[in-house]
Amino acid sequence: MTLQLIPFAMSVAGAVVLIIALLLVAAAIGYVTAWFYAKSVYTRVIKKLEEEKSDLQGQVSGLKDDILRLDREIDDLKAKADELEKTVAEKDTIIKDLKKKPKEKQN
Repeated sequence: MTLQLIPFAMSVAGAVVLIIALLLVAAAIGYVTAWFYAKSVYTRVIKKLEEEKSDLQGQVSGLKDDILRLDREIDDLKAKADELEKTVAEKDTIIKDLKKKPKEKQN
């Protein structure tokens, strides 16, 4: 006695159910196959993008350090400019005083 997968005398409803079941199995096999294919293709792309991301994050942290260093340098230069402005103001005052002294001596 052999086991028959599909009996010859099958009703229409039974055939419809069998066809739908086979279609669902085929769809599941297709979905799993497509998922494995996409995974194999996009794994390389994702790995490359993650490497680029880590490189860019390193560049960003380097640029942040540069910004902090340049901000400190700007603050130092502003302080130096303020000191120079004070020095110039003092020198201007001295020059004005020196210009007044000869006039006072002449009078």
